[in-house]
Amino acid sequence: MIIRKRGREILVGFGITPPQLNALVILNEQGEITMGDLCDRMYLACSTATDLIDRMERNGLIARERDRADRRVIRLKVLDPGRKVIDEVMAARKRYLGGILAQVPEEERDLLIKYLSDLHSLMRQAEV
Repeated sequence: MIIRKRGREILVGFGITPPQLNALVILNEQGEITMGDLCDRMYLACSTATDLIDRMERNGLIARERDRADRRVIRLKVLDPGRKVIDEVMAARKRYLGGILAQVPEEERDLLIKYLSDLHSLMRQAEV
């Protein structure tokens, strides 16, 4: 709960919402994907995702582009300002967590990092 609250506070400074950041991160990781793919990955109704994408497009964070192979398909892509927001938000989050982790003894911090890394790997494997 504390991390979620602090994460939201960090986002306020960037003028985006948690769902917008999630969409940016997904689009940045996946490359150009369709609205349907984004809806599936975010577990959102397409109408909700459309509103989200409309705002992000108006703010210059993402763009809709027609697929080269099938002009009926619209793909979403992150623009440079969107990548900049991701980078800056992640840097702010790292600074916050770094400040907290600096208070943890080094040996415990190293173990925590190892365990979280192992957990992340297992979760990524289960995703496939």
